[in-house]
Parts: sequence; structure tokens; C-alpha cells
Amino acid sequence: MYPGSAERVTICVRLGLIPTREEYMAGIGAINANGRKIHPHLNLDKIPGHVEVAESVET
Repeated sequence: MYPGSAERVTICVRLGLIPTREEYMAGIGAINANGRKIHPHLNLDKIPGHVEVAESVET
């Protein structure tokens, strides 16, 4: 199993390793239970000031 979603990467970082299926299912259960609190932070365009700062960065 390889990291492929923000949720899976979060679980990997939290555990410090690629999780077993059981560890993943436990972690995703916690993420899903708190999804209303967690997922809005993944929408960077909704964070006040983020878009303005991102647009000012030179590439």
C-alpha cells in the first residue's frame, strides 16, 4: 500500500510508517468521524489570506 490520498498520507505521518490495513481503517475512521473539522482545512482556497499570499509568490 502506497500513500495516495491526503488521508492516507496523514495516517502514514501520524504512525511514522505505512499502515497495515487495520491501522489504516482505524485511522480513516477517526478522520471520517471528524471530517467536518478536518476537510475544510484541505481547501486552501477557503483559508482567509491564503489565495492572496499564494498569488504573490513568484515562480
